[in-house]
Amino acid sequence: MRRPLTDLRISITDRCNFRCVYCMPREIFGRDYQFLERDELLTFEEITRLARVAAGLGVRKLRLTGGEPLLRRGIEELISMLAELRTLDGEPLDLALTTNGSALPVKAEALKAAGLGRVTVSLDSLDEERFQAINDVRFPVSRVLDGIAAADAAGLGPVKINTVVKRSANEDEILPLAEHFKGTGHTLRFIEFMDVGSSNGWQLDEVVPSQEIVDRINAVHPLEPVPPRHPSDTAKRWRYRDGSGEIGVISSVTNAFCGDCSRARISAEGQLFTCLFASSGHDIRALLRSDASDDDLADALGGIWRRRDDRYSERRAEFTARGEGSRPQRIEMSYIGG
Repeated sequence: MRRPLTDLRISITDRCNFRCVYCMPREIFGRDYQFLERDELLTFEEITRLARVAAGLGVRKLRLTGGEPLLRRGIEELISMLAELRTLDGEPLDLALTTNGSALPVKAEALKAAGLGRVTVSLDSLDEERFQAINDVRFPVSRVLDGIAAADAAGLGPVKINTVVKRSANEDEILPLAEHFKGTGHTLRFIEFMDVGSSNGWQLDEVVPSQEIVDRINAVHPLEPVPPRHPSDTAKRWRYRDGSGEIGVISSVTNAFCGDCSRARISAEGQLFTCLFASSGHDIRALLRSDASDDDLADALGGIWRRRDDRYSERRAEFTARGEGSRPQRIEMSYIGG
């Protein structure tokens, strides 16, 4: 199946102020961990050039990620530069940002003024003790909720909230989370616990299948399916029958969607990855810092995308049956931005 490239996710930093146990566990990303030096990161001008060339290839959506992207100094300047770009149809790019929400109370208005369209906030628990245990830096959940409210007030909506569900960790919060955001205009998306990278100790029996999540909510608050906006949408949408909003479920483990994937990822220092579960990337920074023309860059990006044959999620069951040692090495989520 031909998969057009329509969605580019660009990590702008490998640093984060959280140490979430399923993403950047402290025992690996500790005090002595060597993060990228500033001159190794793509500059704002390089990111903008890359995004402009990608838009010329058909990209319509840009997602800024990290690490925690709001840690990148001067991010508002980058957003204003990206907001000037246009799709092949002459429309502004769909410009969004994924964040842990910690800095939104102070940055939301400036982000909107710079041209950001909306935000997605990661939130895995409403319980204070549990949330602090997950982020492992004792950051209070109330401040993330304040950040969501600030983003909504600034016009960065509808806000999406991403929740990774892990068996015996936070599965008991499926219904409370749904009820908290029901009727708010925000969209809560439940994500199956995935084996991104190799540092989160993933086990298949810790995955809560999306259908179970839907069934739990539907038993209390009746749901009905919503047709996808686009075949490549990662989330399956469900709306409350009483008209009070919708939820989404992302089923990379139990219902892989490799065949429709239209997303590429750029790491903070310019490596292009054609899959979240990739083992290696392609050095785009070297092209950006050479005398390569935009046409050369477009040829490289297009060629890499056309040659892609990634389908790790479809083969996961095969690797699981053969044991962890059979799995290909996978890049950490914090490195390419989820």
